[in-house]
Formats: sequence, C-alpha cells, structure tokens
Amino acid sequence: MNRIVRENYPAAKLPEELRPSSDPDARVRVTIEEPTAPLSQRPEPTMSLEEIFSLTGFRRRSKREIDEDVRRDRDDWDH
Repeated sequence: MNRIVRENYPAAKLPEELRPSSDPDARVRVTIEEPTAPLSQRPEPTMSLEEIFSLTGFRRRSKREIDEDVRRDRDDWDH
C-alpha cells in the first residue's frame, strides 16, 4: 500500500471542506493512502529460492560457468 504523510502542513492549503478549524495558521498532519486492492487484483507473491530452484528448466551453474558467460558478454560489448 502506498502512503504519503506530510507533517506540519498548513491547513490553509487544504480544500475548505477538509480543514479541521477556521484558524488560518493551523498546522496539520496529512496522510494519503491508496485503497487496498481486492484479492483478485493483488500481484502474485514473490517466489522463494526453493521455488525458483525447483522450476523446470532451471539449471544450477558453477562459478566457472557464470564467469565464462560474463566474460563472453563483456567481450561482445567491446566489439
């Protein structure tokens, strides 16, 4: 949920229907929150490492294999 909080905000800058008093020098805390999305619209939860490792097609690589891939990519960037 996104939330914006402004402390010590001048009440005079708020729309009149939101001002807590008629005092032009009043200071307020303003909190704005997005409504919570219904369950059907929420994003999928983040996968754990165990779930990622169990995916079909996932192959663990050695440090040497990863270093070779990075070196190959860097060589491609230089050309």
